[in-house]
Amino acid sequence: MHAVTPHDLAGMYKQALKEYLAGGGETQLHQAYVLGRQALDSGVGLLGLVNIHRDAASALLSKADGDALRQFRDAHHFLLESVAPFELMQVGNQEANAALRRLNSILEEEAKRIAHTLHDEAAQLLASVYLELAEIMREVPPIPVRVHVERITSHLDQVREQLRRLSHELRPPILDQLGLMPALQFLADGFRKRSALQVTIENAVAVDGRLPQAIETALYRVVQEALNNVTRHARAQSVRIRVWTDDPLVHCSIKDDGVGFSPSAMGADAIPHGLGLLGMQERISSLHGTFSVTSTPGDGTELHINIPLGSNL
Repeated sequence: MHAVTPHDLAGMYKQALKEYLAGGGETQLHQAYVLGRQALDSGVGLLGLVNIHRDAASALLSKADGDALRQFRDAHHFLLESVAPFELMQVGNQEANAALRRLNSILEEEAKRIAHTLHDEAAQLLASVYLELAEIMREVPPIPVRVHVERITSHLDQVREQLRRLSHELRPPILDQLGLMPALQFLADGFRKRSALQVTIENAVAVDGRLPQAIETALYRVVQEALNNVTRHARAQSVRIRVWTDDPLVHCSIKDDGVGFSPSAMGADAIPHGLGLLGMQERISSLHGTFSVTSTPGDGTELHINIPLGSNL
């Protein structure tokens, strides 16, 4: 189905409505649904379609005789059929968002399970190896053996630190225990230590207690991915992360001072490949939020997220 201009759509709608009011049946009524689909494909919003209907009905009913009330009711029926595609799209979006939220929840639970395995079970195995090495050292082995044991112990220390870091990045216990802002501060500390990136966290959340768990998890994951992007691609020295509330929304901005990029060079709606921005956008959209990217070559990049606090999460 090809897109039509709003002017063409208005003419087609008026003609179809005229035929329906003249005694048309299911065939003409189906044409209303087709017109609704064309309006949807052409970017004509719901209010625009209602205005097209108003103009068409006004023109046609002004010439009506004594059965104007019946025709008005029929015109209303025609309108309902033409907006059906918009209703179906909204229902489909709601179902898709609900499915995506369920998927994200399942993935977070799996990440929590893996993090537990890394932190607890792997740590127990490492502890056993440490004990065996300590037993070897107590037997006063020759110098070469002692050197090898010390080297192995040093490698194990590195493995233990890597496992600890991975388990916390997979699902930081602090996020479940203390909430978003302490978890973001912990995340920022880790990036400062590993990359020398100066990460500043600003908390202006004006709500009592915790944010909804789904929102806390989504914002944490977006900030985590954004910081990974900055260290890999931006060549930045600092990042400023700010979280604040402005009822009924929670906002989050992530701004770096890196090299940036030019969205206009890739088209108005382009999203750079390889930055994980589409995944961030989908995660936020599943919570009925909005996600935008602002960037200028040589002047860094800023991500801005808005999520309604009152959403049914």
